[in-house]
Amino acid sequence: MRIQKVLKQEYRQFGVKILPDNRINFNLWAPDEQEVRLCLKQQDNSFLELPMERDKEGWFSICTELAQVGSEYMFKLANGLMVPDPVSYLQAGDVHGTSVVFDHSTYDWGNDVNWKGRPWEETVLYEIHTGTFAPEGTFGGIKNRLDYLASIGVTAIELMPVADIPGKWNWGYDGVLLFAPDTAYGSPDELKDLIKAAHEKGLMVFLDVVYNHFGPDGNYLYCYAKSNFFECKHSTPWGCAINFENKTVREFYIQNALFWLETYHFDGLRFDAVHEIKDDSPVNILEELAQRVREAIPDRHTHLVLENDDNVPKFLERKADNSAYYDAQWNDDFHHCIHILLTGEKGGYYRDYTPEYSENNPTWFLARALAEGYAYQGELSSYRN
Repeated sequence: MRIQKVLKQEYRQFGVKILPDNRINFNLWAPDEQEVRLCLKQQDNSFLELPMERDKEGWFSICTELAQVGSEYMFKLANGLMVPDPVSYLQAGDVHGTSVVFDHSTYDWGNDVNWKGRPWEETVLYEIHTGTFAPEGTFGGIKNRLDYLASIGVTAIELMPVADIPGKWNWGYDGVLLFAPDTAYGSPDELKDLIKAAHEKGLMVFLDVVYNHFGPDGNYLYCYAKSNFFECKHSTPWGCAINFENKTVREFYIQNALFWLETYHFDGLRFDAVHEIKDDSPVNILEELAQRVREAIPDRHTHLVLENDDNVPKFLERKADNSAYYDAQWNDDFHHCIHILLTGEKGGYYRDYTPEYSENNPTWFLARALAEGYAYQGELSSYRN
């Protein structure tokens, strides 16, 4: 995987690593813990516990020949709580259970290694919820309907978040294991099958990722990394913010973005509600992430798209060479105006587009959004201020 080539030397790779001699290297960043054990599930459903070594930065690691591809495992904290791998590539069941050692290198991509993608100006995007798009509710169900999507002029599909969530039914925005496709939709290889088949038909595949919070059920990072992974000087609709001023936390998300783009051959990422990503660092995490992606994947079209309700233009600004960190942004202003005109709803943030709370009506705001991109261009928002 190219991800291993672009990582800065001062950072270590998250997740299980299969070594050339077939030993398995496990690691867990648990800075709030002093003792962690690797628990390998045995055939009788008991667990073999192996002590892990801690370094000064809170990384626990162990390299063992007692595990292999397909082995199920968990990590045991000092208080006895057993937790899944936060960088699990596959869960045996739901998010509270065992993680599975999975080898991504064995998948046969065939001619897809030569896929170069398509330029942004050719993008006709169709957003898909994997669980509802087809009766099967799976990656395979989408794969079986790619011809239909191509026939109506679609050139790219965007999967709503597929990161593992508790239970079976969810929009996807409560993900807690960000490297593991939810098993309700299919296996990692079945997701790769979908992407490879889409590329064969000339279709790009985007993934919606959520980097502004974790879901409330199954987020075990609070149990062993709370003091470093989260910070409460900023608040979000979900509570304390992700601590993007911590270099290890930043690397976790950068590696996640590279993982989906490189390991799964996704053509682009859509970043959910980045206005709720709080970062006071000299270089914003969104800038660093985009730069790392551009450096890592210079040889094919890779598209990065924002949802940014704050209408901040800097991430879209073109550089001297006409490149930009991000290709596009969802136009929430357009959506809000259309919603008001179709439904009459005026509560919450919709009120900003009504004459009762602004100097103009939703039709005026809609025309401005269509003509200029942003409807709000520095004007005071009654809802947000």
